Amino acid sequence: MEHEQQLHAFTLPVRIYYEDTDAGGVVYYANYLKYLERCRTEWLRTIGHDQSVLLRDPCIAFVVRNIAVDYLKPARLDDQVVVGLELERVTRSQLFFRQNVRRANPDAKSGWDELIEARVQLVCVNAAQMKITSIPAFLRTQLEVIQ
Repeated sequence: MEHEQQLHAFTLPVRIYYEDTDAGGVVYYANYLKYLERCRTEWLRTIGHDQSVLLRDPCIAFVVRNIAVDYLKPARLDDQVVVGLELERVTRSQLFFRQNVRRANPDAKSGWDELIEARVQLVCVNAAQMKITSIPAFLRTQLEVIQ
């Protein structure tokens, strides 16, 4: 799996399969949320933190509190898209991201077709109680440096 990575920004390539599309032959809108989640998971892994480990010790999880998505253009079967994120802000218990899905287009001025744009707010919770908790200091310090 190839990634373009910086400390606060990250991209993940995704191929569109038949199972991702609806009756109209385009990506079903809810599947974009899966691509965004996958990108955040791989970004977290890239900076050194597997979610399965965080669930065990220190017993935390990051859950979506709010998401706003603008659907701009459709992706279709067999498209190769790039899912991206940028960490915008870190607070005591929350992470704020800008995310996008785009497809290469050499005819576009930017070289890309923007398919969706999203703003995502995550909250850190105690995984056992599902109650908001502070992001552990070791992780928050790392995230504050890279935002």
